Amino acid sequence: MKTLLSTKKLPLAQKELCLNAGISLVEYDAISIEFLPFSTPKSIENAIFTSKNGVLSVFSAKNINPPNIKNCYCVGQQTAELLEKKGQKVLEIGGNASDLGQILIKKHQNRSFHYFCSEQRREELPSLLKSAQISCQEIVSYRTVLKPRKFERQFDVVAFFSPTGVRSFTTYNTLVDATACCIGPTTASEAQKHTDTIVIANTPSIASTLTQAIKLITHDRTNQ
Repeated sequence: MKTLLSTKKLPLAQKELCLNAGISLVEYDAISIEFLPFSTPKSIENAIFTSKNGVLSVFSAKNINPPNIKNCYCVGQQTAELLEKKGQKVLEIGGNASDLGQILIKKHQNRSFHYFCSEQRREELPSLLKSAQISCQEIVSYRTVLKPRKFERQFDVVAFFSPTGVRSFTTYNTLVDATACCIGPTTASEAQKHTDTIVIANTPSIASTLTQAIKLITHDRTNQ
């Protein structure tokens, strides 16, 4: 039986997709998120979120006094949906951080921003805004912690949902005999350091990544 490793524990409905496709699923959380203390102005005109983790860090139950944010700009539909659930107004959505940066440069050149980010945030978005002379104050609101685990077996497909997930998995394991199925180009760029066999999900979501991984396995099976 072909085996899929998910570097993130999956909801029941997505586990059932694997079961119904006759795929053996192994899952674990390759990373964990820790919210950090931070301070902000009481009111923020424009806030940037590049992940759901940033949203949760600001609007978690522990943060009893979140800032009053007028407009939000984010990466990914799932991040946008979470912001809207938290009662926030989303003005722009980018497919990745670079896409969002280009949108802000093109359409919001004269605005200033607060960016809620991780300690390990990537450089693309801040660099783009800086080069366009757009004011952006970074607020480090969470950190990503690697949870590396050694597997004494090989997998047909490994599903990755973040660059840090790739780094965590490859701490003790290789991708020599596996296809890396990645949630987006940024994650794929990290996987490229370890393998040339990479597929990117059609849309940057967990569901799309898993669907793509299942297609890879079932397609290989029918061609054998």
